Amino acid sequence: MTTKQILYPSTKLWMAAIKPPMYSVAIMPIWVGTAVAFAETKVFNGAVFSTFVIAAILILAWENISNDVFDSETGIDQNKHHSLVNLTSNKPLVFWIGNLCLGLGLLGILAIAFWQQDLTVIAIILLCCVLGYMYQGPPFRLGYQGLGEILCFFAFGPLAVEAAYYSQTQTWSMTSLAVSVIVGIATTLILFCSHFHQVKDDIAAGKRSPIVRLGTQKGAQVLVWFTASIYPLTLLFVLLGISPGWTLLSWVSLPFAVKLCRHVQENHNQPDKVSNCKFIAVAVHFWACLLFGLGFIL
Repeated sequence: MTTKQILYPSTKLWMAAIKPPMYSVAIMPIWVGTAVAFAETKVFNGAVFSTFVIAAILILAWENISNDVFDSETGIDQNKHHSLVNLTSNKPLVFWIGNLCLGLGLLGILAIAFWQQDLTVIAIILLCCVLGYMYQGPPFRLGYQGLGEILCFFAFGPLAVEAAYYSQTQTWSMTSLAVSVIVGIATTLILFCSHFHQVKDDIAAGKRSPIVRLGTQKGAQVLVWFTASIYPLTLLFVLLGISPGWTLLSWVSLPFAVKLCRHVQENHNQPDKVSNCKFIAVAVHFWACLLFGLGFIL
């Protein structure tokens, strides 16, 4: 135990367990959907936006916390020192803290529905929660079948972005739906990258993640195409008149994308070195989505 504490300082472990940078994943779909709504309608409700962002962070916290609980049941996290269950040795407590986050998050979305006298947004977010549960929760555990990326794309892409747009306007938008593809791809990129360093543990637990199925080398090649697709898509939407030219600001994130692809290609089969690639993917996601949304505002 003493050796582990020296190797893994408790503060660092807790920060790794909480994963602060990851919460941009909850914020960016709300930001982009709201930005598109403002560009199209010149409507911006600050109270709705702020409430939605806080609620989204709480719901993502529930998903991250509950995933630690569900993973502890399969044994896949036995070597994961920063698992909340491993850190606290109290699975029921972790489980109920996660449920508290979910309840508070849904209360925020219910508040938006009450203000609008419209249940549409809460219905969409409940669907997102169902997809989030199906990712790791029993009896589904679709993440163990390699389907997590598909669930992630729809939950954090089309569903979340459209919900954010609707929360501002109470209408639908084909523009919002189209650009949600970019947000979905950028978010799914983070999940895809999270598998490279845990192939052995995934195989031992029977988890058929995309990297287990493809192998790390082919997975690194797929990552290049997957990451690169964000930028021509952005240009295509501008050329088709779907999004304004200012959205090409998102290309400022390209150096992070290049860094990510190079890093994974060089270290795909070295777990200790490649384990940080998901945080580079977070940087790609954050800057691409932030500047993409800013393009609509400008």
